[in-house]
This record gives sequence, C-alpha cells and structure tokens, in this order.
Amino acid sequence: MESVIYLLIAIIFLVTYQGFRDTTFREKYIFDVDHILIHKEYYRVFTSAFLHGDWYHLIFNMLALSSFGGFILVVYGIKNFISIYLISLIGGGLLSLYFHRNHSDYRALGASGAISGIVFSTILISPTSEVSLLFIPYGFPAWAFGIAFVAYTVWGIKKGSDNIGHDAHLGGAISGMVTTIVIDPELLSINYWIFILLMAPCLIFLIFVYRNPEYLLVESASLKPFIKTKKKAFEPHKSPEEELNDLLDKISSQGIDSLTARERKKLEELSGKELK
Repeated sequence: MESVIYLLIAIIFLVTYQGFRDTTFREKYIFDVDHILIHKEYYRVFTSAFLHGDWYHLIFNMLALSSFGGFILVVYGIKNFISIYLISLIGGGLLSLYFHRNHSDYRALGASGAISGIVFSTILISPTSEVSLLFIPYGFPAWAFGIAFVAYTVWGIKKGSDNIGHDAHLGGAISGMVTTIVIDPELLSINYWIFILLMAPCLIFLIFVYRNPEYLLVESASLKPFIKTKKKAFEPHKSPEEELNDLLDKISSQGIDSLTARERKKLEELSGKELK
C-alpha cells in the first residue's frame, strides 16, 4: 500500500527536477496570480504543487508526506488518501489565490498545502499520538502541535516575510480536516473536541479577513527566494510619458495579454481608456 506514496513522491521528484533543469517549464506551471486570474490558467493551482524551490524544500516536504501519509493509507485506504491529498492541494491553492488576488506579482510552489491536509487529517484521527520534528529529540502531543501550527500560520500570513506559503498551509489544513469528516462522519462524535479546537480559530480568522479585507493589503513578500521577483513596472523617476511609452513598447513586442494587472491599471490611468 505504501507504494502509492512512493509513486507520488517519484512523480513530484521528476516534475520538480524538470523544473530545476528547465526554467521555461517551471514558469509555465508555477502558481502565478496574474496568469491564473487574467489569463485563466487555472491549472497552475494544481501543477504548482508538483514543483519545489530547491532540494531542501523538496526533501522536507517528501519526508513529511512519507511520515504522515502512511498512517492515512492504513486507516482509510488508497482512494481516501488520494481524495484527502488532492482536495487539500486544491483547497490550499484556492485560499492562497483568494488571499493574494490583489498581489499581482505573487508566485508560489510546493506540495505543502496538500501535505498540511494529510498532517491535520492525522491529528484529527489520532489527536493524542506523538509528533516529532526533524532534529528535535522530543515529541509533542499531536493536538498541541496542531494548535501551535495554526497559530504560527495565522501569524505568518500577516507577517508575510519568511518565504513560506502560510495561506496554502491554512487552506490545506482546513480542507484536510473537512474531507476527513466527510469520509468518516463518526470521527466527529469521537474526536469532536480536537476538531473544534483546530477549526474554530481557522474559521474566526477567515471571517475576520473577509470582513476586513484591508488586512491583506500588504506588499506580498512570499516569493520563494530562488525565483527572480518580477521587476517593478514603473520606476519612480520616470515621467508619465515615459511610463506610457514603456507600456506601449511592451504591448508592441509581446502583446496586450503580457501586461500584468498593475500595468493594465496604470495604462488605463495614463490613457484614460478602459482596457477590454
């Protein structure tokens, strides 16, 4: 049964390695807000989870997947393991897309959203089991680890300066727990306390963000360090005429679809016309 995990790890390894070798390949499948929302390349929400930033990023995620995934396989079988993994992957990506919908330069990659779903599914099934971390000789109760993880994730979303996709982690964790309850409704009556303990702060935070969208209006710093951050479209010393000429040159050479959301807005301001 564990061969399913090894196969998944092998696929992720091969896709990630191809991304290391071929920048064009990586750029085509990476999570990119502009390409997803403007060019409607929705597949990037899925494909970006098979890419990683570097070997450390890949190995850490695959160790977590193999550590927690085996437990889910034993308890629920292959079909349900795949369901939890894929739904958590998509849930993490969609929440990240919602949080960064106004950050046109935001890009991300990695399987951590899906793996967060697997981890929190495990915690929900066995909250009193022991969880240990790499290089730390002591174990923690799974429920305590879950609470600490949620708190750190919420803090990290606002801070947004450590190159970690905390929003994808949160979306994956929520999706993993909900999917687990759908698969095994009896679990809610047995371990209701841990479900409430973990889900309540997540929902409170999401409601807060929904009612206070300005909370997320910060310049995103969550670009992976190996990815070259897109250059700012407009230098402060340029005149409006120079900015307009730069945009027209880009349209002439690359087409109007190459403009980012920020560039489109600036072009509308400079030209006084709404882009179609």
